[in-house]
Amino acid sequence: MSIVVLPQDDEYVLNYCARYLTRENQEIRHNYGQFEEQDALGSICESWRFPSVDSYWDGKDPETSYFYNRVTFVYKHSGSSPPGEVRLIGNFACLYESFLLQPVRFLGEPTVYHALTLVLPKGKVYVYKFIVDGRVCLDAINPQRVVLDNGQPWSRVFTDLCPELLSFEPAEVELLARLTGSVLPLHRAERRCFIERYYEQIDRESRKIEYAHTQRLDRSVGVVNFIDKLLARQERHHLIAYRLCLPIIDKLLRAAHPDREPAQLPEAVFDELCRAMARGRVPGWDYTAYNSPAYFLQLLRRHTFTGAFSHPKYGGNVGAAGWAYLEERYRSPEGDTLFAWRRAIEYPLGSSTVYRG
Repeated sequence: MSIVVLPQDDEYVLNYCARYLTRENQEIRHNYGQFEEQDALGSICESWRFPSVDSYWDGKDPETSYFYNRVTFVYKHSGSSPPGEVRLIGNFACLYESFLLQPVRFLGEPTVYHALTLVLPKGKVYVYKFIVDGRVCLDAINPQRVVLDNGQPWSRVFTDLCPELLSFEPAEVELLARLTGSVLPLHRAERRCFIERYYEQIDRESRKIEYAHTQRLDRSVGVVNFIDKLLARQERHHLIAYRLCLPIIDKLLRAAHPDREPAQLPEAVFDELCRAMARGRVPGWDYTAYNSPAYFLQLLRRHTFTGAFSHPKYGGNVGAAGWAYLEERYRSPEGDTLFAWRRAIEYPLGSSTVYRG
């Protein structure tokens, strides 16, 4: 499909940018360990919000609109005079196709911003660069960067329901799935039965549901995928904790069970490991590398529960299975559910005709 450029009024862009970019205080006070020391990105409040990935509505067809995001790219110039032309290139189009960013004005006066909004499919990872007066450069606002196989760095953005791994390796995913399974034991007997029945049901109903856009990266409700995306963007500063603790856990499990792969160990092993982490006393833990297993468990619990019961667009709660579990579990004495979530979200999972995204 050809890329749709969505006209966006200046007010939309300014309302989004001003909260994070139009600030007089340029101190490096937003660096929590995710950037190099004195990196200019540390002066930007919540730089992970750029580019803006928002819901899309074509004003006609909610079913078609659901499968797309509107993605707004913002370029902020810092020189004394604005650039003559700012263009965008990326893998959402052919290599040599570029898109012109428009100057953003406030009350008719020029600002330091150029912006462009594209309509892009959900569930994708995109790389891009700006061309400023003929000079190719990365997005100086967006902290997401990736080095391609040819050694060239690109800026990166991903849309809702993205299943591609961004923060973890496949082996780490397997281990993390077992850990989150002990934190949120939806894989236990009757709960696992419910989850499996629910997935089978939504598979039969339609392949257009969110489950068709993602993949179950664990055995419950996709919380590993949620954590993977969370650490790629909002909580990138916590990625180091996972990078340190997952190898520690892998090593101690291998030492205790040399004849088995850690991801294949019984549930009871991971349950006991989580109890030991909660106590802060884990046999075989490398305290010189990371001195608080209890803190890591607390972090993992927060991420796991948030992913299981947040909006499915964030990569967890696949097919709204977490919400469906709550819907079935919590009922009034009359038998009515106390969690009628379908009224609150749009097609294909919900029934709301007003809410979009």
